[in-house]
Amino acid sequence: MKIVADIDVPFLKGVFEPYAEVVYMKGPQIGHEDIRDADALITRTRTKCNAELLEGTSVKMIATATIGTDHIDLDYCSANGIEVHNSEGCNAGGVMQYVFSALYGVAARKAIKLDGFNFGIIGVGHVGSKVEAMARYLGFNVLRCDPPRAAAEGPEGFCPLEDLLEQSQIVTMHVPLDESTRGMAGENFFTMMQPGSIFINASRGEVVDESAMKVAMPKFGAVVIDTWCHEPDVDEVLLDMVDIATPHIAGYSYQGKQNGTAAAVQAVARHFGIEALYDFYPEADIPDHEPVLLDLKGKKQGEIAAVFQYNYPIFTDDFRFRMEPHKFEKLRAEYQYRREIYVE
Repeated sequence: MKIVADIDVPFLKGVFEPYAEVVYMKGPQIGHEDIRDADALITRTRTKCNAELLEGTSVKMIATATIGTDHIDLDYCSANGIEVHNSEGCNAGGVMQYVFSALYGVAARKAIKLDGFNFGIIGVGHVGSKVEAMARYLGFNVLRCDPPRAAAEGPEGFCPLEDLLEQSQIVTMHVPLDESTRGMAGENFFTMMQPGSIFINASRGEVVDESAMKVAMPKFGAVVIDTWCHEPDVDEVLLDMVDIATPHIAGYSYQGKQNGTAAAVQAVARHFGIEALYDFYPEADIPDHEPVLLDLKGKKQGEIAAVFQYNYPIFTDDFRFRMEPHKFEKLRAEYQYRREIYVE
């Protein structure tokens, strides 16, 4: 069998070589001719898996080492018998860590006191649930908006988007990108938000109307953006306006990358019956990357901010990105994965 894989999927080299021919390529460069005789495709978000790429190929399986599937035409794959597997929840811990390092970091820089703030979470799936747990641990009052979950589980514990925006001083987005979420953070969305509120987007760039955000910028207390429309060609005007800007690396923890690659490898292995890889998981060969337990109970905001920054100095990523925004993909590909945090 033949596998074509994004060369930037970590921990992958050497895994399938005993069982298959493996061709590694940069994700954006993978084209139709490269996969014409491939059986499986292992991707990240930069390979657009649509009819133009897949039509007339022998691909039977696509495994993406990411949570999102918006780079894959799921309808086409379903209609043509191509199995698709994503790595649900793989980077949830890393994104949670990003959100709180960013929140407490920007609050420290701008002298924003977080006491008594309502914490609004839009999208309470794998990532949003991790963010919720940390927010509650830190004593925030949490508001949750997740229409699909509310429809499936009942409305108790969830609130309409308008209520969340009107009542929250912190708003963070953790929704998938689909037709119901594309551009949802637009003019009306920002109008409903409280003046002085903090806005964080670490989901997908296209859930935000960036033009509307630039117009609304004066009303925010702070803005943190990790995901951008038209990546890697980011709006540098917007980049200069926000308080923290990073190149889509919120989920780039060591454990997140282990989880994503493990899920992709296991999915391909099970599809093609490679039993030796059914339970594959990359070894953690760097002890300093093991998750670290935090005890933040009873600590003041400044102390909590210092702990978060010690474990993930987010302003270093912000600085590097601002210096070379045109190297968006290089910054991602060469990112030094950070260790995750957790609390009990």
